[in-house]
Amino acid sequence: MTPDWSLEEIQNGIKQERVFALYLYTPMCGTCQLAGKMLSIVEKTMPQIKFARSDLNFVPQLAEEFSVESVPCLLLFKKNELQDKLYAFHSVPFLYEKLLKLND
Repeated sequence: MTPDWSLEEIQNGIKQERVFALYLYTPMCGTCQLAGKMLSIVEKTMPQIKFARSDLNFVPQLAEEFSVESVPCLLLFKKNELQDKLYAFHSVPFLYEKLLKLND
């Protein structure tokens, strides 16, 4: 998975990328660590999608703007619009299918 993105980088990614997946986490969250590993696998199989990650502690305004209720959270954007918000990552195939549908 890519290094953490700043708020400005995230805002630019949402605006500029056709499909953008933003993973929000906190470092002390064990579930977040597992979710991050799952996303790393999916990211390698989908180079056509731009993935970003950020520690929610450093971008609290995103939690407010997108009504993030908990972490881990995956925000999925298409053409600058929030399409889906995932809290339960289930499995690598589940995430892959979600992103595949979004990329159509």
